[in-house]
Amino acid sequence: MAFKFFAFLALVAAASAAVLPVALKHIEYHEAPAEYQFSYSVHDDHTGDIKSQQEERHGDNVVGQYTLIDADGYRRVVDYTADEHNGFNAVVRREPLTHKVVKAVVPVAKFVAPVAKVAVPVAKIAYPTYYHH
Repeated sequence: MAFKFFAFLALVAAASAAVLPVALKHIEYHEAPAEYQFSYSVHDDHTGDIKSQQEERHGDNVVGQYTLIDADGYRRVVDYTADEHNGFNAVVRREPLTHKVVKAVVPVAKFVAPVAKVAVPVAKIAYPTYYHH
């Protein structure tokens, strides 16, 4: 019975497709130069994750900057540009921070325990000796 129902629906679908004209719509997109601006920043004192980025694009020209805190306590600043003729170019500089973001490691006191010199007597065990003739 189910097969007859599906066959009937297929017949109705085919009949309605033949009656309705099929129209395809062609959409043309004009190429416009890419334009955008974005920026973000993160400042998490708990993990020490401090960074930012900003970038602008006008056509084929991109200009941006990002910063991050290196493990040695300096801020790395990267200014970059990219275009069709010069490719990608970056200028990197490092700036000392006015306050330490990197957590200081507390030195551990060195303690060497003296080794006790104890002479342990070696026990001499007499094993029975058997001679065979």
